[in-house]
Amino acid sequence: MTVSFLGLELRHPVTNASGTFDALAARAVFGDALLADFPFAAFVTKTVTTAPRQGNPPPRLWELGAGMINSIGLPNKGVEGFLAEDLPRLAELPVPLVVNVMGSSPEEVAALVRAFAERGEVAGLELNVSCPNVKTGLLMGAEPGETAALLEAVRPCTDKPLIVKLTPNCAEPAAVAAAAEAHGADAVSLINTVRGTAMHPGRPGEAWLGGGSGGVSGPAVRAVALAQVREVRGRVAIPIVGMGGVQSGRHARDLLDAGADLVAVGTETFRDPRAGSRIAAELAGIGAKSGTDSGVFTAPRSDFAHNV
Repeated sequence: MTVSFLGLELRHPVTNASGTFDALAARAVFGDALLADFPFAAFVTKTVTTAPRQGNPPPRLWELGAGMINSIGLPNKGVEGFLAEDLPRLAELPVPLVVNVMGSSPEEVAALVRAFAERGEVAGLELNVSCPNVKTGLLMGAEPGETAALLEAVRPCTDKPLIVKLTPNCAEPAAVAAAAEAHGADAVSLINTVRGTAMHPGRPGEAWLGGGSGGVSGPAVRAVALAQVREVRGRVAIPIVGMGGVQSGRHARDLLDAGADLVAVGTETFRDPRAGSRIAAELAGIGAKSGTDSGVFTAPRSDFAHNV
């Protein structure tokens, strides 16, 4: 099931959604066994911003019957801390590395892109223009014109592949995708979380989450993801990374059938750290039964597999 994506040869079409699988924490727990049995074909980092961020105040999570709401707020070490501390360790992963970045203006994003442009450890960049947990998160992703202006500022800064992560919280995601393609994006990814809130069970009228609202993810958004991926595929020719509520190979197959080239897994990894490998293996089985895939993917076994 090898897949060619933006010049990268991936061993299967399943990657992670940014911010949902902490590879460094997993390495600390499972050691080198994680490297021998890494669950994703590529790894997308948590969002990196110019300055360090503490994130939103707690509580940060609310469990739903079909997923969760998170209000994490993009905590990170900032670009200097990431380059000095995280990038060297992430470069040890046995898969291509995509760095997710976010800024509050095209100029700020361009500076972030330039910081990674010459780093050989980085295979590509994902531009986060869609996070609903930060006030500036929708600034460049809700309108085609803003997205076009962002790409015009960023595209000259690097030859590395640029993936634009679209927001579902806008009027026309497909129009934003078309603007991204027209101004130099190499791919788009969708969907990000859908804006939502939860009320405090013991304090009437008060929100539970420290940030007030957050992003809904998991099975609750799967139908939204399928609809938006299909709509975007009707407007663009560039590759699409589809995500939203993927729990099984069947869910991944549905996204591919809707027009995605790769599938990203997010919330499911909180329940099953090996979800990427499992879903890829299930997807290969579906392909073998239908005769649509000539390759065969067999998930490797290791101490990491046995200990989760």
